[in-house]
Amino acid sequence: MAHLLGKKLGMTRLYTDEGVSVPVTAIEVGPCVVTQIKTAETDGYTAVQIGYEDVKPRRSTQALIGHDAKAGASAKRHHREFRVAEDELETFELGQQLTVEAMADVKFVDVVGTSKGKGYQGVMKRHNFKGQLASHGVERKHRSPGSIGGHANNAGGAGGIKKGKKMAGQMGNERVTVRSLDVIRIDAEKNLILVKGTVPGPNQGLVEIVPAKRLYKSKGELANAS
Repeated sequence: MAHLLGKKLGMTRLYTDEGVSVPVTAIEVGPCVVTQIKTAETDGYTAVQIGYEDVKPRRSTQALIGHDAKAGASAKRHHREFRVAEDELETFELGQQLTVEAMADVKFVDVVGTSKGKGYQGVMKRHNFKGQLASHGVERKHRSPGSIGGHANNAGGAGGIKKGKKMAGQMGNERVTVRSLDVIRIDAEKNLILVKGTVPGPNQGLVEIVPAKRLYKSKGELANAS
């Protein structure tokens, strides 16, 4: 099953026949173009590379322009590759267009995106610390993390703050995967897919849509049902 690239458009809601409001995220998917097919003989592994979103040639590079031209495609802004089994390579060909219709029979998807960057943040915002006491007599350290070296002494060795200590630092701007989102609706004419729930990143942000790789028991039964 092909992976696809798209843009997060934003959130809205749909109503079921029973009148239940379902929050959904609209994603504009593809069309994507197969720009390279990697085989075990030439590359040491089997994979398919896809390109998404046209870009002005002056904003690309000669190498990428020539690379995409081999597939008969115009210069693309984004490229991703995904592993496939050797027997699945036959279902792809250079220059092939992949659209949201490839997800027609998929009930659950994983969506991968880059979360919104929040910059350098303190421990209360980054790790949900409750902060210091705000009563009389406490100096102006209400949002401070407090002591950080209380458990830093190792028996028989020099002390040091443990790796992974929750402290202030950069927040967001990370690759985030949201798993097993319900596919509510697919609009092939508008290249749209509506998934239940939230998707990482800002509106107009690049996302990758992948058929769900692992499911809870209840969703697994729904996925396997005809």
